[in-house]
This record gives sequence, structure tokens and C-alpha cells, in this order.
Amino acid sequence: MVSVKRYAMRGRVIALWLLLGVLCAGGITAILAFTLNRNPGSSSIDYDADFCQPLIIAHRGASGYVPEHTLGAYALAIAMGSEYIEPDVVMTKDGHLIARHDNELGLTTDVAEHPQFATRYRTQYVDGTLVRGWFTEDFTLAEIKMLRAIERIPEIRPGNVRMDGSFEIPTMQEIIDLAKGMEISYGRRIGIYPEIKHSTHFQHLGLAMEKPLVDLLHENGYTGPEAPIYIQSFEVTNLKELSQITGIRLIQLLGGRKTAQPYDQVQLGSDLTYGDMATPEGLRDIARYAYAVGPEKSYIIPRDENNRLGQPTSFVRDAHSVNLKVHPYTFRAENLYLPAELQSDDPSPSAIGNFRGELKAFLSTGIDGMFSDQPDISVQVRGPCE
Repeated sequence: MVSVKRYAMRGRVIALWLLLGVLCAGGITAILAFTLNRNPGSSSIDYDADFCQPLIIAHRGASGYVPEHTLGAYALAIAMGSEYIEPDVVMTKDGHLIARHDNELGLTTDVAEHPQFATRYRTQYVDGTLVRGWFTEDFTLAEIKMLRAIERIPEIRPGNVRMDGSFEIPTMQEIIDLAKGMEISYGRRIGIYPEIKHSTHFQHLGLAMEKPLVDLLHENGYTGPEAPIYIQSFEVTNLKELSQITGIRLIQLLGGRKTAQPYDQVQLGSDLTYGDMATPEGLRDIARYAYAVGPEKSYIIPRDENNRLGQPTSFVRDAHSVNLKVHPYTFRAENLYLPAELQSDDPSPSAIGNFRGELKAFLSTGIDGMFSDQPDISVQVRGPCE
């Protein structure tokens, strides 16, 4: 027994000397710098191996059942089995990150019912498009907290309307706190999948979100590629810059119109289009700074002139060949969003079609994850973990 203790103590002493050697050589600093400040780009390492796969990413939370981007939508999505919850992030006037799909507040909050904010209504260009309304960059966080969320598409999701006015507009920190708390309750990892919205617009206002978001994530313990976090953007320059300041995984989103350009590329005078980015060469370029690619789902299975599903393209195979994960968007159960052959005969705007049929078609292409408004159905169709 004495001999065992002696050897154990000797092993600890050797380990201590090795650690001191690393510290003296500055090795630990280099290791931390690599972990915190370098992004792996695409990788053959599956950092989501602890999750069921393909990943179910709750698009704006369980937005098919609860008004989007609310703590209620995120909590329900987690309870339904989603691996990741997806908040879109925009900035307030005083520099706080909040969850909204747009910086315009009229579609998803009750701001129009607050007479004290009537004079904030204005018109401006956002990403080259003329937009009228109330904008997050004109409100402090305290003012945002006076608003309540409402359903974005009430005619399609009338059931969600009954919850109008029930939820505050959450901050990114509140979403992190929710995820960490529910990790304890459910005894499993819960990922967060923030999208930086209108990056160039906010940069021009002096309200760039990239570094504040990274700082917030790092402060909460999300640092390297192993962290259950993806940062997504439709723009390119900000993702490349992010790849130099964080090891958190990045995902390049591709807009639905292949002839369209990321707005930062428009500003730069580039001719780069989303269609260019979806080619084998374009995907190789993306793989230099991103871990995954998020195409609109028609890049994977296009629809024909009759709105019916066509044949799968080579997109998934091409992306996988350069070690990019593929997470297409957006899967929704209502007829309006489904291909013609999977729509039900019910003519009402809120009618549900054969959503499972679409999910099965896309799962068969080998995708690695999907953004879904009804994550419970997506979890069921995917099936239990192996």
C-alpha cells in the first residue's frame, strides 16, 4: 500500500514539473491563444458527436407554435428535443444584443400600440431595401423591454396569436441563461445558433455586433470549436473576420436567390453571388473560414415549374468533399411552404400538409442538420439517437 502511494505521489510530482515547464515556455499561452483566437474552418472532426443527428435546429425557437424569438419559443423547442435553438441577433441603441429577426420592430412587437414611441417611426434603407417602421437601433434596452412580442404571420399561425403580448423581447444573455438552466433540468447539452443580422448596416451605425457577440459567448464559457455554438451570417467579410478572433464554429448562409449577392459584397463592389458560393470552388473557399454551410433548401432539392420536388443536386456531396457540414433552411409544416405534391386539400392559409414527406426527402440526401419551425415533428421523423 505504501509503495502504491509513493508511485502515485511520484506521478503527480512529474506531472507538476511538466506543467511548470509548459508555463515557463509560454506554452499554455500559445494553447489558449489557439483555442480562443483561431477558427478551424471546415474539419473532419465532428464536434456535434454528443448530439443526436442530423441536428434539429429550432428556427427562431419552436416558432410554429409560439411567437418567434421569445423565451417561450426557445424553451418549448428544447422540451421538444431540439439540439440547437436559433436566435437572430440585432443591436439596441445602447449596445445590447437582442433577439429579433429584423431590426424593424413593427412586424413582431406591439411597438405601434405605444404612443410614446410614435415619433420613432421612420423610413430608411436596410441592406439596400427601403424599410418603414421602428428600428432597434433607435431604442435603448430599457425601452425594448417595454415592448411585447406578437406573431409575425397571424393569418398562417392564428394559434400563436393568443400569446401576443405574453413575452418580452429577450437579450442574448437571457437566452444563454435559459439554455444553461435547461441543460441542468434535462441533463443534456443544448446548443445555441445565433445569426448576426444586417451586419454591414449595423457596422455603418457604429453598432457592429461581431466582437460584442464573441465577447459575450466567451464570457459565458463558449470558446473553442467544441462549444455547442454556431455563429451564422449571410455576409462573408464578417465571418472571415470572426474566424480570426474566435474558435467558435461559423456557418456561411446562402440566400435563396442564386443571382443575389451578400450585402457586404455589394458594398465592396464584388461580383460574388450566392450561386458562385454554391459551386465546388465556392464551397472550397467557404471551407477556409467556416465549419458549415447553410443553404436555402432548394440548393439541395430544387422545385420544378409546377412547384414539385425535383431530383437532388450534388450540393451535399460537394460540401462534404471539403468537410463542410450542411444545415439547410427552413422546414415548415404549412401548405404555403410545402411542394405541391405534399400539400393537403384544405384551402385555409393555416392548413398543414405532408410535412413528414418533405423531411424524409431531405434527410435521405445526407444533410447534417436542418432548421425547423416545428422541431417536434422533425425530431420524430429523424428518429431516436443510435
